Amino acid sequence: MNNFSAIYTDQYQLAMAQIYFNKGHKDHQAIFDYYFRKLPFNGGYAVFAGLEDLLEILAEIRFKEDDIAFLKAQGFEDKFLKYLKEFRFTGKIYSASEGDIVFPTRPILQVEATIIEAQIIETILLNLLNFQTLIATKASRIRLVAGDAGLLDFGLRRAQATGGYFATRAAMIGGFDGTSNVAAAKKFDIKVSGTMAHSFIQSYDDELEAFRDFAKGRPQDCVLLVDTYNTLKSGVPNAIRVAKEMESRGDKLLAIRLDSGDLSYFAKESRKLLDDAGLDYVKIAASNQLDEYVIKSLLEQQAPIDIFGVGTNLVTGNPDGSLDGVYKLAYSNGQPRIKISESIFKVTLPHKKQVFRMKDDHGKCIGADAISLYHEKRVEEMYHPFEPYKSMNLEKYHQEAILNKVMENGENLINKRNLKEISEYSLTRLSELPIEYKRFNNPHIYKIGVSELLREEREKLIKSSKQKLK
Repeated sequence: MNNFSAIYTDQYQLAMAQIYFNKGHKDHQAIFDYYFRKLPFNGGYAVFAGLEDLLEILAEIRFKEDDIAFLKAQGFEDKFLKYLKEFRFTGKIYSASEGDIVFPTRPILQVEATIIEAQIIETILLNLLNFQTLIATKASRIRLVAGDAGLLDFGLRRAQATGGYFATRAAMIGGFDGTSNVAAAKKFDIKVSGTMAHSFIQSYDDELEAFRDFAKGRPQDCVLLVDTYNTLKSGVPNAIRVAKEMESRGDKLLAIRLDSGDLSYFAKESRKLLDDAGLDYVKIAASNQLDEYVIKSLLEQQAPIDIFGVGTNLVTGNPDGSLDGVYKLAYSNGQPRIKISESIFKVTLPHKKQVFRMKDDHGKCIGADAISLYHEKRVEEMYHPFEPYKSMNLEKYHQEAILNKVMENGENLINKRNLKEISEYSLTRLSELPIEYKRFNNPHIYKIGVSELLREEREKLIKSSKQKLK
């Protein structure tokens, strides 16, 4: 799945690159910032995901022979194509750690490379980081409300084609326990889990016989789907009968699964039937269009559900569908660069930068990140990026540098972590965030500011740009 070619890009990246090449700019150094402008799901935070996949791809990315042939047919010039034959990413990347909690308008990742290299990798970078960050954030929100309940990714069949592969990875970073996605489970060493389809039961003349055969075929991991015909009059009683038969063979039924109807009511009634039969160890799993709000409601109703299988709403990032991450030039050919807009919200920040997280004496995040010029070691006062008369004094806080070098000369510098380690790191970082930023309704707005030096540099470039237009 990570066998990406450098041609996995947008056409205009290559069109611009050819012009850079012909103008002799191919060795011009550039810095690009990756960030997003709006938090997904009207939430108070996002979970950064996709970094290790990106670094793995960039370390190996090349134009293949058939890529070059295709580009020649599109009219690209021979000299430029010869350059692309030798293309590799040789730049540096500074980034937040994968799994960290991130916020709008501040750099999450910076690319420092030749202008052509930086442009060609833009599309794959945005494609991977935007999608995985969106899904990891959705998964984290679900984990927050689910508490200790099991969470399984059931979304592959509803995902946007092979995007389901990366959705599963991101879901694990956000706190899920397992997946039905066999390919992703193999690649990422994830617990693979699943039950049965209604079609399996329908293919038999008798529900009980279907349950019996499935239990014999899956004695160590048997979950019976009980709502094909009648949940309380047929499905659960038949599951109880099979569970007793399994006990006589020295096996145990793992769980029953509810996939339709009033999940709270059916879970409560099923729990009574199971407990009355002495099967208090049999868990109840639920699925069917679940998301953080439905799960929150079910648990508030004290529905005795042990495992939630979440599909469509997880892997599609419903209701947002995408993260508006952008990739903006901040420095090129020895000069800071800025994009001017009629909306101050879209005016970019120039120069190579650092981001500092403010923490109290107990290591807890106080709800503020400051963006500085890269050489600054601390920020004593930060200013609102779009409302210049708002400021915040930061002298009393501990300041943690967020952007660290993760790639140099195209080589990955970080030690590879498994998804469980990334997920545990993410949960630790989330625990440092005050609860006000984690609530679903009207979460606190996390403060983002710029240092005085960075503000002065931006104002200088804005003034210079306006003078050129006179």
